[in-house]
Amino acid sequence: MGGGAAGILAAWRAASRGAPVLLLEKNHRLGMKILISGGGKCNVTHEGEMNEIRSQFRSNEARFLKPSFYRFTNHDVIELLERRGIRLYSRPDGRIFPVDGTARDVVAALEAHLRAAGVSIRLGAAVSGIEFREIGPGAIRESQKPTDELHPAKEVAAVLLGTERIPTHHLILCVGGSSYPGTGTTGDGWPWVQAAGHSLVKIRAALAPLFLETPQPFSESQIPNWAGVALRDCMLRARQSGKVFASWRGDLLFTHRGVSGPCALGISREVAERRSAGPVTLEVDLAPSSPIEAIIAGLHQWLRQNPRRPTGAFVDSLVPARLAPAFLESAGCEPGLLAAYLPQKTRSRLAQQIKAWPIGSVQHVPLEKGEVVAGGVALDEVDPRTMRSRRAAGLYLCGEILDIAGPVGGYNLQAAWSTGCVAGESAAQDWMARAYNASSRRNA
Repeated sequence: MGGGAAGILAAWRAASRGAPVLLLEKNHRLGMKILISGGGKCNVTHEGEMNEIRSQFRSNEARFLKPSFYRFTNHDVIELLERRGIRLYSRPDGRIFPVDGTARDVVAALEAHLRAAGVSIRLGAAVSGIEFREIGPGAIRESQKPTDELHPAKEVAAVLLGTERIPTHHLILCVGGSSYPGTGTTGDGWPWVQAAGHSLVKIRAALAPLFLETPQPFSESQIPNWAGVALRDCMLRARQSGKVFASWRGDLLFTHRGVSGPCALGISREVAERRSAGPVTLEVDLAPSSPIEAIIAGLHQWLRQNPRRPTGAFVDSLVPARLAPAFLESAGCEPGLLAAYLPQKTRSRLAQQIKAWPIGSVQHVPLEKGEVVAGGVALDEVDPRTMRSRRAAGLYLCGEILDIAGPVGGYNLQAAWSTGCVAGESAAQDWMARAYNASSRRNA
């Protein structure tokens, strides 16, 4: 249930293993969040060894993902797409994208795999609920091995679509979280998993833009002019009580409300978690590869070589023109002041600001604007080897509904592909075991 990355892989894998599969998607097209990934270019995964990719997640998430990451790797994703003519390439930062195509082409290729495997697809199918039935404390599913150590108190009975009831013993739930509600991920799955007996880790924003307080340490008339301006290869840091607790190197994009882009997304989860403990301020290192000593030496050399040039010219290579006035104002430096007359204290402030330019305090980390959410179904309530629920027999959980949130760069899509694939395999295996046992009883 759910036609995103995890749901598509789960349906394809289960059907490829011989199980009859009905994929229910409430949108009128598949892969809505895939379509917006990577700015519509689709960052399908990340290159490197799977152990390296796994290490980018928090330790408990990395442990949970280990079995599925080795069952369906980034190379498997690449091979699956290349079979449908999607050529891929790796950027210098390790992110893997289609060479010629877009996210639409990726979704089309995946849909072709679904149809070839015999998956029945129902679009515009908004599920209204899941029906469970209680089972005895000693009851074990026919398909369950004693070594599974699963002790469900209930089992899946049916999926409800308004007045329509679809009986089933095997349900893969991959409806996402509650980020980007316009794509259909509106938190529908939270009450359903709680009805199954699962507990939820608090839902927070992850990979989200950061809204800043106003007024900022600059004149408010400047702020609207910043929207759309980007800083390339900088370091964004978050501080609380004077201490840096999160940082990310990459590109930073200014918006009407604050900042976005890889840097902001990269620290948003930590910022969202820490804001309740006190104010969080952001600063930008414009030259992350250069130590402060090198910055000071370079500034002094430029001032000596250009005594008759305005000091503002020095920052031309550091910040875009629309940001330069605010940057200089924050350092207490007059743009038109000639280099020869720049006071020593101002020189020091200017050099320090290149390494730590304060851009404001965080007002809000919008959950609905995040690419994914942190929090979700507690990982100890799901078997990482099979994606079977430990609370409800016949229920399999994968993708963003789980308490997993990796960094920007294709990591979360890889988690969706891998957990979806394992859930599909397990559901197919359990369906075949149940069908075999039922057939044996009829023939007895």
